[in-house]
Amino acid sequence: MTLRPEIQTATTADGVPEAGKLAGWASACRPQGRDVSVVIRLVDEAESAGMNMAYRHKEGATNVLSFPFEAPPGIDEAHLGDLVICAPVVAREAAEQGKTPEAHWAHMVVHGMLHLQGYDHVEEIDARRMEALEIMILDRLGYDNPYE
Repeated sequence: MTLRPEIQTATTADGVPEAGKLAGWASACRPQGRDVSVVIRLVDEAESAGMNMAYRHKEGATNVLSFPFEAPPGIDEAHLGDLVICAPVVAREAAEQGKTPEAHWAHMVVHGMLHLQGYDHVEEIDARRMEALEIMILDRLGYDNPYE
C-alpha cells in the first residue's frame, strides 16, 4: 500500500527538505493495509501562529500542527489529514537541541503522522507509547533517538 503526499511550500525559509525526503519520512509511518493521502504544508511563523491561535487557542508559532481528517458518513475518503510544519521553528529547535536540521525535520514529520493516526502525548502512558514508536521509526530511518 502507498502514501500519496501533497507537499505545499508556503515558506521562504532556508533549509527546507526536498519533497522526496518529506514523503519518505511520512511513508515510514503510514497505516498498513491501505492507500492513503496526506497534505504536508510548510509555513512561516505568521501562518503557524495564526493557525495555532485559531485551532488550539495558543499564542505563537509551533513546530507542527496535525489536523486529522474524518470523512462524513457515507464518504469513503482515504485521507489521513494535514500537517502544518513551521520551517523557522524547526530550524531554531534543531539548533537549540543540538540536532541536525534533517533529523529534527524527520522527527516532526513522524510525530505529526502519528498524531494523524490517533496517537497523542497528553497522558504519561500515551506519551511513552507514542515516543517509543517515534524512536523505532526514526531508528529504521537512520536517525538517533530524538528524546536523548
